[in-house]
Amino acid sequence: HFGKSVADNAWGMFTTFLGYKLEEQGKQLIKIDKWFPSSKTCSCCGQVKKSLSLSERTFRCDCGFVADRDWNASINIKNEGLRLLALT
Repeated sequence: HFGKSVADNAWGMFTTFLGYKLEEQGKQLIKIDKWFPSSKTCSCCGQVKKSLSLSERTFRCDCGFVADRDWNASINIKNEGLRLLALT
């Protein structure tokens, strides 16, 4: 339990410093919800899969979209960040 709290504290400190440095440059740090289903959401049609095991490295959607799981998640994270930025 101690190791987890140290890791959480280090991540929090990192994001604080990153936000500070970005603010100095006139930029903004956007954080998305840690429970956002970036891996389970199709970046093409937006459909969310109910389950997706960690061993599945290729994302396949019913709409026909096929991509590397991490690539698909990165597109979804970018899009969610842009959506949140538009709200500010």
